[in-house]
Amino acid sequence: MKTAGQIIKEKRESKNMLLRHVAAILDIDQAILSRIERGERRPSRDNITKLAKALDINEIDLLIQFMSDKIAAEIINEDCPSKALEIAMEKIKYLKEHLNK
Repeated sequence: MKTAGQIIKEKRESKNMLLRHVAAILDIDQAILSRIERGERRPSRDNITKLAKALDINEIDLLIQFMSDKIAAEIINEDCPSKALEIAMEKIKYLKEHLNK
């Protein structure tokens, strides 16, 4: 299973785009983009949109990949990550129903 950063790097390389070119599109330093590709840094929501456009990646799919990477990194070493995710989904459903009233 690939991380969001791996997906970005593979797509960038398949389009023969250099780090500096994509970094310029994002208006960030190429070292920051390199860290995003290695999973050492999270891009802003705006940069996810720009990356998706620049690399012809579905924006929602890319956002989902980044969110799943973030969640996995947060709970990977916990004793019961599956149960925590299950309860989190229930809380999300509850909050969506009650916050939209």
